[in-house]
Amino acid sequence: MLKIQEIREIIKLIDQSSIDKFTYEADGAKIKIVKSNTTATAMAPVQVQMPVPDVQDSTSGAQVVQQAVPETVEAPKQVAKPVAEPAAEVKAADPSLKSIVSPMVGTFYKSSSPEAAAFVQVGQKVGTEDVVCIVEAMKLFNEIEAEVSGEIVEILVKDGQLVEYGQPLFLVKEN
Repeated sequence: MLKIQEIREIIKLIDQSSIDKFTYEADGAKIKIVKSNTTATAMAPVQVQMPVPDVQDSTSGAQVVQQAVPETVEAPKQVAKPVAEPAAEVKAADPSLKSIVSPMVGTFYKSSSPEAAAFVQVGQKVGTEDVVCIVEAMKLFNEIEAEVSGEIVEILVKDGQLVEYGQPLFLVKEN
């Protein structure tokens, strides 16, 4: 079962993304988040419902019943903005350019810490297994590999920016 802090983190990630509807089901629990598409600020209630399992106590034969308490969490006041994909224009103009895309929704970081140098810079050569950035999702820092070898032509996102699944992060000119 998800903890309230994990639910808040999901709400934060969904709120910062362009996703309008999100549903998550696991172990009988269900979370549904729906954002408003109006220009006005809106609150989206999220209900967490836990099942009421009947558990038989094996030692005494007594029946133990756990009650689920529905809990409501409100999403922050913010309307999602569509994510622009400038890579589409450049990619159409030059077929030798390949995109390195985000494999998940999360926060993009160009280096392993604020004091460290960036993993890659424009003009730098990369191999298929070179780490080019980190995407943080649910407090897990995931190293993203280039999966293409060539020269970094453009970095399409800013440090600390929320990225979507499949969103282009870098443009690479293949060798």
